[in-house]
Amino acid sequence: MSVRRVALLTAGGFAPCLSSAVGGLIERYTEIAPEVEIIAYQHGYHGLLTGTSVTITPEARSQAPILHRFGGSPIGNSRVKLTNVANLVERGLAPEGADPLKVAADQLVADGVDVLHTIGGDDTNTTAADLAAYLEANGHHMTVVGLPKTIDNDIVPVRQSLGAWTAAGEAARFASNIIGEHRSNPRMLIVHEVMGRHCGYLTAAAARRYRTWLDTQEWAPALGLTRERWDVHAVFLPEVHLDIDAEADRLRAIMDDQGNVNIFLSEGAGVPEIVAELEARGEEVERDPFGHVKLDTINPGDWFAKQFAEKLGAEKVMVQKSGYFSRSAAADPDDLRLIKSMTDLAVQVALEGGSGLIGHDEERDGLLRAIEHDRVGGGKAFDIAQEWFTDLMAGIGQPVRPAAPAEH
Repeated sequence: MSVRRVALLTAGGFAPCLSSAVGGLIERYTEIAPEVEIIAYQHGYHGLLTGTSVTITPEARSQAPILHRFGGSPIGNSRVKLTNVANLVERGLAPEGADPLKVAADQLVADGVDVLHTIGGDDTNTTAADLAAYLEANGHHMTVVGLPKTIDNDIVPVRQSLGAWTAAGEAARFASNIIGEHRSNPRMLIVHEVMGRHCGYLTAAAARRYRTWLDTQEWAPALGLTRERWDVHAVFLPEVHLDIDAEADRLRAIMDDQGNVNIFLSEGAGVPEIVAELEARGEEVERDPFGHVKLDTINPGDWFAKQFAEKLGAEKVMVQKSGYFSRSAAADPDDLRLIKSMTDLAVQVALEGGSGLIGHDEERDGLLRAIEHDRVGGGKAFDIAQEWFTDLMAGIGQPVRPAAPAEH
């Protein structure tokens, strides 16, 4: 296959890999196929629909290594679902009566794109596959090679999504400051709300990283500086059954003994109950273009804080969210190595005419390969039977029982 022009886009929420992945793709093409032209659509599918792109010039190529030092996305993101026609028409991204899939496909043809690299979650990458199928059916071949981006680490069947390791470390770093507030008032309840709509991976991994940090510290119990007060006392995930009254009894004992309680909460924990409560009161629950509940509008952290504050006899409650702090960070060394391996393979696959989502395929013995797009999905649950997680919960002293299967 002869590749003349490739296009890049980043889409969905931010993760600590986007900037580096863009830089890595540009570097690899420049290294092994410098004749290939590169363009980047601005703000993901938003830019594709509006025809807004930039050309990666020789000057831009020389600056690509700088992108590994930063978070965010230099080419911009947006939340755009090409099959949500009404939403796109309302936002002015597609004319009335038009098929947005055709609008996007026509733009790719007009721009002469042979390869589209998408850096995003399951929605981003499966949408790209839909575009490729549409073009193929209409006489235009285009290769789609995606990279898996999500701090939730919930893409099927990808073992480790780009950015998730870094996000966990950043959430732990955030917690190390926030939990320092535990002596700012007697009987203090701190709720650290972590991103994770359906999957508790990030919350669990952040708690693990935080407790590892605790293990490296020196304590001064004679002065009131104790590991027990700085510890994680509860971890609430969508995959773990929560008996609020039983947990309240357990945590009340900790509050009575230590004078504070620290909770790590996945924002997706308890969402069905919160939504049901709001809708029962006649309140409208806002949803994004993909139909997901807008979690920032229902405030899971506040809901949980109210549930526990009275039961624990808390005199002061603090809810802190680490999501935006974590997701816009620059990639850490582990993620940088993972990004490098995936971007290099992505370019190789593209130049060979292959398609798929690059990742360690859990259904193929963890092999790093181009995973077929029709096998890619979202909402992968966190495996609470993993040894490191059961060890974490045993150390906290919190019973673990699987939650009822969630409906997505």
